[in-house]
Amino acid sequence: RSSGYGRTGRLQPLSDAGAVDLARTREAGVAALWQGHAVWQVEPAPPGWGPVSPTGLVVRDTLSARIAPRAALAVLAAALRARGGEVVASGEAAGPQVWATGAAGLADLSHALGRDMGAGQKGQALLLAQGARDAPQILADGLHIVPHADGTVAVGSTSERVWEDAQATDDQLDRLHARALAVFPLLEGAPVVARWAGLRPRSASRQPVLGPLPGRAGHFVANGGFKIGFGVAPKVAEVMADLLLEGRDIIPDAFRLTIPD
Repeated sequence: RSSGYGRTGRLQPLSDAGAVDLARTREAGVAALWQGHAVWQVEPAPPGWGPVSPTGLVVRDTLSARIAPRAALAVLAAALRARGGEVVASGEAAGPQVWATGAAGLADLSHALGRDMGAGQKGQALLLAQGARDAPQILADGLHIVPHADGTVAVGSTSERVWEDAQATDDQLDRLHARALAVFPLLEGAPVVARWAGLRPRSASRQPVLGPLPGRAGHFVANGGFKIGFGVAPKVAEVMADLLLEGRDIIPDAFRLTIPD
């Protein structure tokens, strides 16, 4: 099965001379850190598939990749079943358990520990039919515009601390759509295929929260990924598997679930 993965790169418009200078400064650092595996460079904004840039320049990187989240979850479920695992809606658990339960899990954790562990933050996004497929994604005006392998383009997202219905879309998404057209006019007229909303688990530290659940032997937490959660999920899974199956704790200190005295 396909997860829609592709390292298609990213374009970011540069708004003024200061942004251009900063981007050029980063070129040297990136060359050392990425060791030739990918590039980050300032270049003229391309015609056609390119964002509006006040300076006429963009940063192009070839490290950024895209993946289709729903397709990736279907691939994961298929892989688990192929290895003899089950995906069930509910049931009795046996053995070690990892609580990767999102925003609701952060609320439960806050209640259990008696301190603020974070909460859900709502985001709304939309999907357009555009047919770009393997074009680079765009990061402009705080928006991510991501072409997918199935010919759709995802645009997101709002960031809402206060809401009435976590699953509802509203005029905030209409305004986001208008902003996307302003920074990337090529999307003008592209049909809206889907609109959706949901909660991202935003921990109090804004970092993932990983480790044993205090007072519950054999229970572990993996939560709080917020904006980087999907990107670091493979490494989080590796770290948690090492902890559960091998007893090897290599959780980064910044991500460790700790309880102050």
